[in-house]
Amino acid sequence: MNKESPTISTQIFPPHRRYNDSPSGMDVLSREELTRLRDISKGGLHETLRRCALAVLTTGTESDDPRAAQVRYPDFDIEVLQLDRGIRLDLKNAPATAFVDGTLIRGVADLLFTVVRDIAYNSSEIRTSGKFNLETNAGITSAVFEILRNAAVLHPNTDPNLVVCWGGHSIGRDEYMYTKKVGYELGLRALDICTGCGPGAMKGPMKGATIAHAKQRRIHNRYIGITEPGIIAAESPNPIVNELVIMPDIEKRLEAFVRLGHGIIAFPGGVGTAEEILYLLGLLLHPDNSEIRMPLVLTGPRASAAYFEHIDRFIKLTLGELAAAHYTIVVDDAERVGKLMSRGIHLVREQRIREKDSFFFNWSLNVPLEFQKPFQPTHEAMAALKLHRDQPLHELAANLRRAFSGIVAGNVKEPAMQAIEQHGPFTISGDADIMQAMDELLESFVEQRRMKISGVYHPCYRVVR
Repeated sequence: MNKESPTISTQIFPPHRRYNDSPSGMDVLSREELTRLRDISKGGLHETLRRCALAVLTTGTESDDPRAAQVRYPDFDIEVLQLDRGIRLDLKNAPATAFVDGTLIRGVADLLFTVVRDIAYNSSEIRTSGKFNLETNAGITSAVFEILRNAAVLHPNTDPNLVVCWGGHSIGRDEYMYTKKVGYELGLRALDICTGCGPGAMKGPMKGATIAHAKQRRIHNRYIGITEPGIIAAESPNPIVNELVIMPDIEKRLEAFVRLGHGIIAFPGGVGTAEEILYLLGLLLHPDNSEIRMPLVLTGPRASAAYFEHIDRFIKLTLGELAAAHYTIVVDDAERVGKLMSRGIHLVREQRIREKDSFFFNWSLNVPLEFQKPFQPTHEAMAALKLHRDQPLHELAANLRRAFSGIVAGNVKEPAMQAIEQHGPFTISGDADIMQAMDELLESFVEQRRMKISGVYHPCYRVVR
């Protein structure tokens, strides 16, 4: 046992819930679901369950290496049992930091049962049940809806008030403090927060909003974290998240953000944030979405102005002024961001009423299949990306998004990291001016230390101009 990181073995049951409480886990599992969760073979779910559970138990860890927790707690294991009184989780050699006086912290317990719920549901109901045609646009959107409904994050009879906050896990202290200021301004305006659930710009807005919500004597506050199995191991949920959803892959995670959210803020970040911005801009550039309202604000402290200059320049060069018209850049003015979001979401509400669309899930937004199909970032797939101008703008945005998604995978997802260690960096090629702009943007991320939290960054990509 590591003396600096002691471990505990224990048994836990789902926290007791009142009738109106949102569930944090499942009450019962089928025999087939239990079998899959215990299956340690390559196609089984146990290793995914173990990794996601360990990420939850190491909440607050300042690392973006998906292998760090596995190395530190190699003997950790989790077993799911179905008993007469419901589910029980047996934890073996769990990190002691998740406990207080030998008792698991309640918020951690909630998230653990959420992990079991989503991994079991995504496998039994989404992937293998045959209920959804995951080769079609409508089938994938229906699957996203059902995952969110099963997670109890779709709240009817509630006015639009959910702000999605994107941004990097590897940000400076000034940037982090600014995200808290923005979160505070959002909280004062009774707005809830949804992020990718990790540290940095994903934690700061939630932390700021908690203070404002308390000042406004607001009780039922929502701090939603949306992640996926390949990301959660590198970005453990921050401790403020009170509603966690694990989507099956990055594409369904992105669709969940734009279907749930009523407005979006992008803070400084790296390739993951650029991927998210390109995803949304690609959707808004699609002709079917020309009338969709989705307020988008790019913001950071004054010291981060250069970051947004690089992003803005890249977007205008690759996608043009039409894309840039969809966002507002605000530098060092948290109050203005709060006001812009509040006004923008009011307009979203009016549009949803006119179009008889739900407040809790944006059905009117068209998410084309090229934005939905999971992209596997292999060396072959990255080299084959169409990064040329001879295609509609929304398709170019979709392919640029895939390029950045591949770099994210190479930075923090273990399968891609292993492939790069074996075969070298991904190769990215396309039109010369697009490649030059991409190379300059990525180089600015490296110089600003936005690729890794700590250590020397070795690029997982090679841009061919």
